[in-house]
Amino acid sequence: MPHTITDLTPPEVARWAERSGLPLPADRHDAVAATAQHIHSVVSVLRELDFGEIPPAASYRAGESPDAAV
Repeated sequence: MPHTITDLTPPEVARWAERSGLPLPADRHDAVAATAQHIHSVVSVLRELDFGEIPPAASYRAGESPDAAV
C-alpha cells in the first residue's frame, strides 16, 4: 500500500527533511509532522472543490470592473 502524508510520523519527517538537505532538530519532528498533515488535509478539501468556469487568478485585476471605461 502506498504511503500517504497522513501516515507521516515524526521519524519519517526527520528522514525526509534530511534527504532534502534540511535537517531538523529532534524537538521539531512532532510539530513538522502535524503541520504537514494539516496542510495535506486542507489541500485535500481544495482538490474536491468544483471551480467550474471560474478563470484563474492571473486573469483577475483588483479594483477593475469588467465593463469600466478606460
